[in-house]
Amino acid sequence: MPRSDVPFYLMLLVLGGVYVVLLVGMLAADVVYMMTSDGTDTFALPAWLEWARVVLRPVLGMLAALGKPEIQYSIKLTMISCFFTAILSVLVAVPLGYSLSRFRFPGRTLLDAMLDIPIVLPPLVVGLSLLILFQFWPFNLASGMVVYKIPAVILAQFMVAAAFAVRTMRATFDQIDPRPEQVALTLGCNHGQAFRMVAFPLARQGMVTAGTLSWARALGEFGPLLIFAGATRNKTEVLSTTVFLELSIGNLEAAVAVSLIMVLAAMIVLVIARVWGTGSLGRI
Repeated sequence: MPRSDVPFYLMLLVLGGVYVVLLVGMLAADVVYMMTSDGTDTFALPAWLEWARVVLRPVLGMLAALGKPEIQYSIKLTMISCFFTAILSVLVAVPLGYSLSRFRFPGRTLLDAMLDIPIVLPPLVVGLSLLILFQFWPFNLASGMVVYKIPAVILAQFMVAAAFAVRTMRATFDQIDPRPEQVALTLGCNHGQAFRMVAFPLARQGMVTAGTLSWARALGEFGPLLIFAGATRNKTEVLSTTVFLELSIGNLEAAVAVSLIMVLAAMIVLVIARVWGTGSLGRI
C-alpha cells in the first residue's frame, strides 16, 4: 500500500509557512503600529467618520505623510526615476536576453555570470563602484552632471534593476520557439528582420513583465543611491531615502507611513506584472 502523503504535505506547509508567516507578520506589524500610534490624532476627519479613526490611522498616517512637501518631492522623483529605469532596463535587456538565448559565442558563459553580479553584490558595493568609475576618463567628464544629482539616482537604480530585466528577457526568449524565426530566414529574411517581425512581437508580454519588475526593484533601491546619489532633501531624495531620513531624525511614524506607501505601490506593480505574466487575473 502507498504510504500516506500527510507527512509530505505537513513538511511543505511548515517549511513554506515559516516564510509566509514572517512576511505577513512583518507587513501586519507596520499596520498595527500605525493603528496604535496617536501621531495622526490631529488629522482632521469629518464628524461622521470620527468613530473609525482608530481603524483609519494607517491611512491617515499615509495621508499626513503625503501632505509634506519633501515627501511629495520624493514621490515625484521616485515615479520619474523608476519610470526611466524601467525603460532603460528593457532597452538593454531585450538584446542581451535575445543574444544569450539564441547565440553561442566565445565568452557567453562569462557574460552570463557577469550579468548576475549586480544581483549578488551588496547594493552598497554597486554604489561605491559607480562612484569610483566616475573618477576615471571618460566618465569623469560627466561627473559634475551625474554624481550626487538626479541622473545618479536613475543610474544607480538602473545598474541593479537591469540585471533582473535581463534574467526575465532571457527566460522569455528561451520559452519562444525558434522555429518560426528559422522559417522566416528560409523565406528570405535576414536575422534582423526575423527578430523584428517574429521574436520581438512574441516577447511583448515578457518585456512588460521585465519593465514592471525593474520598476518595482528600482522603487526599493537604497544602498547604491546613498553612496552614489546621496540622500539630500528635495534634491536626490526618493521614497527609500525618505524612510532613512525620517528614521535619522526619530520620526518613526512618518518612516512607517512612507514604508506602507512603498508596499502599496509595489503590490500594485507586482499584481500588474503577474496579470501580464500569466495573462489571467484568476491565476494571481
